[in-house]
Amino acid sequence: MPITAGIGTSIFTPPSLFRLTVGRTTASPSFTTARALKTRRNAYVIKALSTTTEFKDLKVSTIATKPIEGQKTGTSGLRKKVKVFMEENYLANWIQALFNSLPPEDYKNALLVLGGDGRYFNKEAAQLIIKIAAGNGVGKILVGQEGILSTPAVSAIIRKRKANGGFIMSASHNPGGPEYDWGIKFNYSSGQPAPESITDLIYGNTLSISEIKVADIPDVDLSSVGVTKYGNFSVEVVDPVSDYLDLMEEVFDFSLIKNLVSRPDFRLTFDAMHAVTGAYAKPIFVDKLGASLDSICNGVPLEDFGHGHPDPNLTYAKDLVNIMYSDNGPDFGAASDGDGDRNMILGRQFFVTPSDSVAIIAANAQEAIPYFQSGPKGLARSMPTSGALDRVAEKLNLPFFEVPTGWKFFGNLMDAGTLSICGEESFGTGSDHIREKDGIWAVLAWLSIIAYRNKDKKPGENLVSVSDIVKEHWATYGRNYFSRYDYEECESEGANEMINYLRDLISKSKEGDKYGDYTLQLADDFNYTDPVDGSVALKQGVRFVFTDGSRIIFRLSGTGSAGATVRIYIEQFEPDDSKHDLDAQVALKPLIDLALSVSKLKEFTGREKPTVIT
Repeated sequence: MPITAGIGTSIFTPPSLFRLTVGRTTASPSFTTARALKTRRNAYVIKALSTTTEFKDLKVSTIATKPIEGQKTGTSGLRKKVKVFMEENYLANWIQALFNSLPPEDYKNALLVLGGDGRYFNKEAAQLIIKIAAGNGVGKILVGQEGILSTPAVSAIIRKRKANGGFIMSASHNPGGPEYDWGIKFNYSSGQPAPESITDLIYGNTLSISEIKVADIPDVDLSSVGVTKYGNFSVEVVDPVSDYLDLMEEVFDFSLIKNLVSRPDFRLTFDAMHAVTGAYAKPIFVDKLGASLDSICNGVPLEDFGHGHPDPNLTYAKDLVNIMYSDNGPDFGAASDGDGDRNMILGRQFFVTPSDSVAIIAANAQEAIPYFQSGPKGLARSMPTSGALDRVAEKLNLPFFEVPTGWKFFGNLMDAGTLSICGEESFGTGSDHIREKDGIWAVLAWLSIIAYRNKDKKPGENLVSVSDIVKEHWATYGRNYFSRYDYEECESEGANEMINYLRDLISKSKEGDKYGDYTLQLADDFNYTDPVDGSVALKQGVRFVFTDGSRIIFRLSGTGSAGATVRIYIEQFEPDDSKHDLDAQVALKPLIDLALSVSKLKEFTGREKPTVIT
């Protein structure tokens, strides 16, 4: 019998059992309703009204199914178009395959967390996940109110509540809505994304699955905080903000930040992009830190992100960019993405690259952030991220690691006690307070640094600005000019042919080869051996590294749901502070031209211009 998760359809009708649905019920109003109730508000508010409901019995049905192709997870879980997940048994198969892949002690009578970014289809999916979890013997599901939990909050709750793991319903920075993207991933008991050893097992089990275990229980009311019990299984709906906020208050000095935010000569703007951090912005920035309510823009989480693309970069966060580059823009601006794990930082008419951002946080963490008062244990970046962080690690004499793209590669290092602060050029920054990148954490880190640098400034004195902090950092460490060109939704065949061509090229390359004005130091396809568990990740990006430290890197991204995204990363180090004020596109033009020529990108993909330039 089919289990479908379509809007308003039944997931199955077992013999002699009542009909179960995962449609839009009156128990849990949609964000369309929430928006209608808040047409004059710019910040999302969740009311925590506690209830308890108990049912005596829990019945489980076993539903026959067949394997479905294409359920192999990428670097951040399984992502497809919504319509794919709504197909017969598609989501149910993957969830059951996950339980089939875990040791029984990891879920039987155990606590699992469930939440997501508020995108279209999350509420229907949440009901299905709850029923399959109950059918497989899970003891308790802890779910965010209205199904809302940011990815960092899921990691924080797993760690605080000592849960065995958690489901995250999100396609991250990709668009939402009936025609767009949906995703699911599983995080383990440390709060980090499941390792490849587990995701490979899940995929293997999707190829042989024959049945799905589903509990015969009604949909859970996700609109009210409280506990619902079905025999030995229970669902607790929790305030999505409280545990995460408690952690942020442990990491940062909120009184220091509040002194900055409440100054009449300091203004900030936070763009939630109609995504999950809208649920966190008012409690943190307004209620706790004293920012004005109008400092939050696009603050109501919507299922389609307000028809936007919730990716915090200069292209898609145009509302914030326009505000920050206006004649009298705020002093500080930030944005976060769909599920709240990415961030973009700006000063007045000044953009901070993610590579510079993590380096500056690391360089200032010990003095500005109480959590790091004893100093960071170590630093790490993804391979394509610029070498700015390397220079901080060298000066501070800290262990340093270069890992493949994917936050899971940082987790082992954190658990081993050798890593504190890390980041990716793809707008991801974080630390070992959780096991995910964390957008709001990065915003609070920057506010902490600005607050610390201005703590002795009297009213009327010029404040140390974001651009001042960045330029002082460049003067100390040098500037790593960096840019990324994204070519989204390319035809997969052409994109793969281009990467294969580049792999063939590097196999024939040798040290000393000339590429225009640049001399090759090495060319390879980046491989990584985890220093903790010895696991190996192969073919993580084609690199051309030149003798002056310049780099060109080519990768295919695994975070989209359709086609292939070609990413080109270009970096050049400049130690001369008299040359630090160039526009990055001007400084990097010779390398950019070389990258396009070497890769034959236009020939393979047909693309004339990138979709996004960072």
